[in-house]
Amino acid sequence: MPAPEPGLVSSLLRDQLGRRLHDLRVSVTDRCNFRCSYCMPKSVFDRDYVFLPQSSLLSFEEIHRLVRVFLMLGTEKVRITGGEPLLRKHLERLIEMLASLGTPSGKPLDLTLTTNGALLRRKARNLREAGLSRLTVSLDAIDDRVFRKMNDVEFPVADVLDGLNAANEAGFTDIKVNMVVQRGVNEHQILPMIEYFRHSGHILRFIEFMDVGSSNGWTMTSVFSSSEILKLVESQYRIHQLAENYAGEVARRWAFDDGSLEFGLIASVSEPFCQSCTRARLSTDGRLYSCLFASEGWDLRSLLRGGTPDGDLAASIAAFWHQRLDRYSELRTEATSSLRKRQKIEMSYIGG
Repeated sequence: MPAPEPGLVSSLLRDQLGRRLHDLRVSVTDRCNFRCSYCMPKSVFDRDYVFLPQSSLLSFEEIHRLVRVFLMLGTEKVRITGGEPLLRKHLERLIEMLASLGTPSGKPLDLTLTTNGALLRRKARNLREAGLSRLTVSLDAIDDRVFRKMNDVEFPVADVLDGLNAANEAGFTDIKVNMVVQRGVNEHQILPMIEYFRHSGHILRFIEFMDVGSSNGWTMTSVFSSSEILKLVESQYRIHQLAENYAGEVARRWAFDDGSLEFGLIASVSEPFCQSCTRARLSTDGRLYSCLFASEGWDLRSLLRGGTPDGDLAASIAAFWHQRLDRYSELRTEATSSLRKRQKIEMSYIGG
């Protein structure tokens, strides 16, 4: 099957619900130094857990080649994820390789990375100098006791905050801080997080607890909804809603009237945004997934290592995307227990 002309693909490539392929999330490792219960619970990812061997991981050259093909297909934003991506050795080399790529439209590639922040003090400057545009840091509590309990490896919150300081010192100006909110676990940390990050220049985002993967023990009763978060914030502060930055943005944006903080609400459970989802996910071992809640992926690594030309790779990816119908979050309800209990890919394998 011949590859479409790049310009034609950029303007016409859509899935079955009319959604374009705008964002690519690339997982560079399935390993993490945290054991957060909503992602890699210690009961599953214990000392005996078998992670992928090095030979199964996509090389930096393979990732670079695939990203270049995705740019041909209209992708404009690439996020590096994991696992914990900063555990991948010499990651700044990959960042430099990707930062050199341009989009067919002439726009610079929007290149960003999500990290738990544990290694940021060591890595921030090298990442910035390599060309990383933006950073997102996961932080689920500002109270050290709560944070240690959630990461389940006794990692101190002070070290993540020091990593954020290192990112500031390295010149990152667009930093988001993500907090996954679980009822009965850390919802009491919402207002302290707000107070800490007011006037910091960072954007704070609250994410509903999702049933990603099959091992995090998710139930609907564990979800502290975005509407509850908003009600709590409104009870203490004067705020106003902001317009979305771009079509398909997952977070609803709000700002304090005094300009001290911007925050976002990501309500994938209570207010699904499947209709505008433009994200594809590339796993650590080179499988392409069309949804965070997918059960199966398309094996691109075999095509890469089998000598498939770029044009045929592009055609294969385009065909995969064109047949996409995913809208798991819209279908998920208390009544759809069979849907929620199906075997899903773990978040540590394809990124959040």
